[in-house]
Amino acid sequence: MSTHFAKAAGAKNNKKGYRFLLSLNEEQKLTKPYILNNDISIVTGKAGSGKTLLACQIALQGVLEKNYKKIIITRPTVSKEDLGFLPGGIEDKMAPWVSPIYGNMYQLLRRERVDQMIRADQIEIVPVSYMRGRTFLDSVIIIDECQNLDDTQTLMILQRLGKNSKMIFCGDTDQIDMKTSTDSGLKFLQSIKDVEGFYVKELETNHRHPILDNILPIYDKFFKVSKPK
Repeated sequence: MSTHFAKAAGAKNNKKGYRFLLSLNEEQKLTKPYILNNDISIVTGKAGSGKTLLACQIALQGVLEKNYKKIIITRPTVSKEDLGFLPGGIEDKMAPWVSPIYGNMYQLLRRERVDQMIRADQIEIVPVSYMRGRTFLDSVIIIDECQNLDDTQTLMILQRLGKNSKMIFCGDTDQIDMKTSTDSGLKFLQSIKDVEGFYVKELETNHRHPILDNILPIYDKFFKVSKPK
């Protein structure tokens, strides 16, 4: 699904054709131009649909082709964002949560190239609780696992978008780890329509092992039946 005013493919679409180690699937290729040409994109899909990989490729391409200066990565920690008890600096504390994003980047570019971008401050990790008060200019901002943000956090993050920046939310309403699914800010984001430059897309292609298609419905049925009314 997409908003009525979402822009289609156009001027910003991969002028140099940067070649990555891993190619996108057909659905990702069709979705990419819309994300490139909208300022805020909401990309949802089941686990294994490739939403984070797509966001990472767009962000890396944008910096490598000098359309943007840096990539900002944030992801909610389900432990109420309290990172103080973990050892090390911010990057060390966030490592368990952002490692899947780095894993996607390492699939797209050589590890040494990604690490070089990190050292050059072209890739920055910003915990949700550290975003308040900042404005990100000339950046691609990836918000992964955004289904675990509440409405207040989602609004705060939206307000960080500065000039010549792009924001990509990645999430799945079936993977909400909050107390109640109604607490998730993703559901409200998905309901926004008729805003120019705002795009919503659900990826349907799945890269999970086929056996999960038979196992997961059993889990869904069990937990729906066993939930107290």
